[in-house]
Amino acid sequence: MTQETGRAPAPAISVVVPVRNEAGNIAPLVAEIAAALRGRAFEIVYVNDGSSDATEQELRGLMAQHPWLRQIRHEKSCGQSAAIRTGVAMAHAPVVVTLDGDGQNDPTFIPALIATLEAGAPRLGLVAGQRTGRKATGFKKLQSRIANAVRSTVLKDGTRDTGCGLKAFRRDLFLALPYFDALHRFLPALVRREGFAIGYVDVVDRPRGRGVSNYGFWDRLWVGILDLAGVWWLIRRKKRIPQAQEVTLAH
Repeated sequence: MTQETGRAPAPAISVVVPVRNEAGNIAPLVAEIAAALRGRAFEIVYVNDGSSDATEQELRGLMAQHPWLRQIRHEKSCGQSAAIRTGVAMAHAPVVVTLDGDGQNDPTFIPALIATLEAGAPRLGLVAGQRTGRKATGFKKLQSRIANAVRSTVLKDGTRDTGCGLKAFRRDLFLALPYFDALHRFLPALVRREGFAIGYVDVVDRPRGRGVSNYGFWDRLWVGILDLAGVWWLIRRKKRIPQAQEVTLAH
């Protein structure tokens, strides 16, 4: 029984998409995600982070057509990390894939992320997309290069690009990580902190579909510096849990 012709089976994959005011990008992206996962048991969980445009109405219309599409709504915008965590917490599948809702992340790379995660289990905890040919302004490319260089130097997380929204991971591992705003930008370092390895898949960056970016540079700069310091502290304070064995008297 397929998801289009009857009751959908329990999903093996949950695709979580955080959005705010992305009404024009929803239908094309939903279609692309469904095409990329054709033949698999999946669900798509859109987290509507306090949108003031027609995002909710667009999703409601598509939900009437697709039983595997869900919408979780924040009454007020809480930010991308909060939206991702809400989506993961309410996801039904053990494996979660995330991607941005603006159309720049190409869903055709989702199977490669999942295959890499499955091939590396149980040692691999996260597979991160690494953007090539990034479609952004020169200023945005420069700020990303600087931010990635500083982060890599301080955290030594071995990751070239943490800003790509395309990621795959185990739901239980993600929910066990310490939560804070901007968590999604530090996932490789935090997953390594838990003793897991990171996998990487090169992905092609695309131009934004419609609308304008909801994220700027100056509103993230100083908060990002504080977050970096906080993650560095978390890694430094991580202690290995000792292996313990009870000693019993021999009979």
